[in-house]
Amino acid sequence: MFVVLGATGNTGSAVVDTLLNRKQPVRIVVRSVDKGAAWKAKGADVAVASLDDVPALTKAFEGAKGLYLLVPPNYGAEAWLADQRARMDRAAEAVQKSGVDHVVLLSSVGGHLHGGTGPIRAASYGEQALGCLAKRLTILRPCYFMDNWAPVIGAAKAQGVLPTFIAPQAKIPMISTKDIGRIGAERLMTGGKGKQIVELAGPEEYSPEQVAAVLSQILGRAVSAQHAPLSAVVPTFKSFGFSDEAAKLFEEMYTSFSRGTIGYEHPVSLVRGRVALAEALKGFVKAS
Repeated sequence: MFVVLGATGNTGSAVVDTLLNRKQPVRIVVRSVDKGAAWKAKGADVAVASLDDVPALTKAFEGAKGLYLLVPPNYGAEAWLADQRARMDRAAEAVQKSGVDHVVLLSSVGGHLHGGTGPIRAASYGEQALGCLAKRLTILRPCYFMDNWAPVIGAAKAQGVLPTFIAPQAKIPMISTKDIGRIGAERLMTGGKGKQIVELAGPEEYSPEQVAAVLSQILGRAVSAQHAPLSAVVPTFKSFGFSDEAAKLFEEMYTSFSRGTIGYEHPVSLVRGRVALAEALKGFVKAS
């Protein structure tokens, strides 16, 4: 039995889909029965537990051959880093008490760094917390999600602009969450050996200008990348409901990316996904 957290999200749902398609037994962990109904209809076992309930999490993890673990962020939390670390501590405690053999942890590019990385600091903390407790640990460190472009599809459609805090001509690694989930599921099925780092990227690097160009083709109208200043990060993210601390952490992260200080620990051994940018963007446009 493989246990999956985050089955209602992007990477988690891709993990479950991959496992079920490979005829693997799956248990998903959700906060309420209704959130697991669709997966139950597809053959998944459903356990109800929250990240605040260690006994319930422990029970959900028991008997698992492998666990896909991500800790969903509550960006409205005023003390965001402390809140995220506490949630990770509870998840790690449940891992230890349940005796689960293998954990595949969703971390982030830059997870090996310990400062100046904004919200990636929480991922780095999670790597350390699980590294001390998990019997076998596989750490996934993906790059910028292609899915991050989905929320601005509306602006591209209506105004012909693609807002971005990334320099328009800067080519950066981008990956589809479908690839992250597929690779995560494959690592679960393969099983782990000690502590392994798996750094992920898409088929190639892309710039915001390329994203805009592909969207222009898909939408049949001109779309241009609009570079927003880093000073706009905090007010923009606060308008999304992020706390002041969470918004400032994103400013820190984008600043570090712009300076080139966040990157892979082992770039020569990247695992590349299959989903190309155009394929991902077509899906976002269709869903918007």
